[in-house]
Amino acid sequence: MADSSSQSLMSDREKKASLGLAGIFSMRMLGLFMILPVMSLYAENLDGVTPLLLGLAISVYGLTQALLQIPFGLLSDRFGRKKIITIGLLLFVLGSVVAALSTTIVGIIIGRALQGSGAVAAAVMALAADLTSEQNRTKIMASIGISIGISFGVAMVIGPLLASVVGLQGIFWFTAGLALMGIVILFKVVPQPTTVSVHKDAEPVPALMGKVLKDSQLLRLDFGIFCLHLVMTAMFVVLPLFMRGKLAIAAEDHWLVYLPVLGLSVIAMIPFIILAEKKRQMKTVFVGAVATLSMACFGLYLFADTLWGLVAALFVFFTAFNLLEASLPSLISKIAFAGGKGTAMGVYSSAQFFGAFCGGLCGGLIWDAFGLSEVFLFCALVLVLWLLVAFSMKAPRHMTSLLKHIELETTAQAKEITDKLLAVRGVLDVGVSLDDSTAYLKVDTELLDQQALDAIIPSS
Repeated sequence: MADSSSQSLMSDREKKASLGLAGIFSMRMLGLFMILPVMSLYAENLDGVTPLLLGLAISVYGLTQALLQIPFGLLSDRFGRKKIITIGLLLFVLGSVVAALSTTIVGIIIGRALQGSGAVAAAVMALAADLTSEQNRTKIMASIGISIGISFGVAMVIGPLLASVVGLQGIFWFTAGLALMGIVILFKVVPQPTTVSVHKDAEPVPALMGKVLKDSQLLRLDFGIFCLHLVMTAMFVVLPLFMRGKLAIAAEDHWLVYLPVLGLSVIAMIPFIILAEKKRQMKTVFVGAVATLSMACFGLYLFADTLWGLVAALFVFFTAFNLLEASLPSLISKIAFAGGKGTAMGVYSSAQFFGAFCGGLCGGLIWDAFGLSEVFLFCALVLVLWLLVAFSMKAPRHMTSLLKHIELETTAQAKEITDKLLAVRGVLDVGVSLDDSTAYLKVDTELLDQQALDAIIPSS
């Protein structure tokens, strides 16, 4: 038992990798998120601005990110993780500088597109996998995920405060500095990997793309994250203007709304995560969260013209939003076939960023055609559509991913070990890869016959 416990502890090298990569990811995402609560307020006086172009300026990063994040990951396999991540961060710096120097909305759009083109997510995840052992890989991925959530909350608070002092251009200069700091962390804090290999649990594999895209359950989740980020981005095209115009909240005071709403919503979602994971009520909680999110958008449409109506609707919105942000990756992990998690997450991430792009476009178009409040109604209707799709999903089995290092030389050996593993009680799915000498398993930990599993592949 002590031996097993010691194996699960992260080494100093792994801790440095976790801290450094989470820092890089959070700084980059902070730079992207800080624009959300301030763009509509501070870009309205730029030359050539229209509601549609304003929405595009907010969301165009999602298009370039969606198109390039999988190619960047594949390039990092060939040319090295740190080299590709550095190029991505430099593209982000370039985009920030272009936006900071622009006096037209078109210039801002070009800068935002360049920011998104530095799509290093898949490369960072691959580097994380290179630097961690199989048993600790989930921990570093979780730390990166947590850092993204923290970045969003921090951006909602400091974005309005910073913009009130330095303006929109100052925000872009600040984000450029964050990206440069990320490069320093990459080379000063993050260790150099001794080997670079493809990790099917952490990065997309082109050969598995077809299988992922044919999985109707995974496609339901991809549609879900598309809708979630479409709604979130569309809402922020008009929400800051709504708060300043209809509620007369000064731009520099918007953080006073976001801070308590986001803080309390994180606390409020915890019982539902426990219910979903510990009590195995994942589908019930998931579908309920989608329905709640839709009701929150209807609430914004009907009651956001009063301060307490807005605060109450935003609290419900972000409670459900945060719950879904946490639940969707967990569902991907549970539903993806053994060895397909990295590819499934790659498609999922592309759908997420493409949803953000479409959200900005739709928000700008509907605002221009119908008005600010009608964007909230549009968001509610999109979520009703998602709810109909979510109802038809199968309840996921409660599965945990396991990775086992195994040395094999032939496909016949791989087939033989696969059959043996599938015969073990509690092993639900197996994928054995000769490329990275790894057996990918999906198991039910409550049913798993650990002794029989260890007899086939001893715990290292």
